[in-house]
Amino acid sequence: MNWELIDWKKLIISIALCQLAGIVGGLFTYSSIPIWYASLVKPAFVPPSWLFSVVWPLLYLLMGSALYIIWNKGLQSSEITIAVKVFGVQLFLNILWSALFFGLRSPFMGFIEILVLWIAIVVNIVLFYRISRPAGMLLVPYILWVSFAVYLNYSLMVLNS
Repeated sequence: MNWELIDWKKLIISIALCQLAGIVGGLFTYSSIPIWYASLVKPAFVPPSWLFSVVWPLLYLLMGSALYIIWNKGLQSSEITIAVKVFGVQLFLNILWSALFFGLRSPFMGFIEILVLWIAIVVNIVLFYRISRPAGMLLVPYILWVSFAVYLNYSLMVLNS
C-alpha cells in the first residue's frame, strides 16, 4: 500500500463521521438498556450486550472506510454524489433506529424503520459496488448484521406486544 496516496484528512473525516453516528445513536441507547431493554422478554438467540459494543464500532470503521474510497474518487460525477447521498441517508436512518427503538422504547416503530434502513443499505451497497468493488464489499458485514437485527427487532416486538 502506498501511504503517500492516502488523503488522511478525508479518511479521518469519513471514519469519524460514522463513529459519530454511533455515538449519537448510543445517546438514545445508553439510558434505556439497564431499565427498559433489560425488562424486555428476549428470544434465546439474543447476543450478549457486550457484543454490540464490539461489533458496532467495527462496522462504523468499515462504513467509514467505504465512504472514504468513494469520496476519494472525487465528487464530480453524479454517480458518486448520488452514492454519497444515499450513504448519508442510510447513516441517518441508522441513528433514527436507535431513537425510535431505544429512545421512544418502541420495538414496533424500530421494526418499521429498520426495514427502511435495510433497503437503504442494500441500495448503498449496489451504488458503492458499481463505483468500487472494495467499497461495496466493505458494507457487506453491515447488511449481514442489520439483517440479524431485523430478525431480533421483530422477535422483540412480537415477544413484548
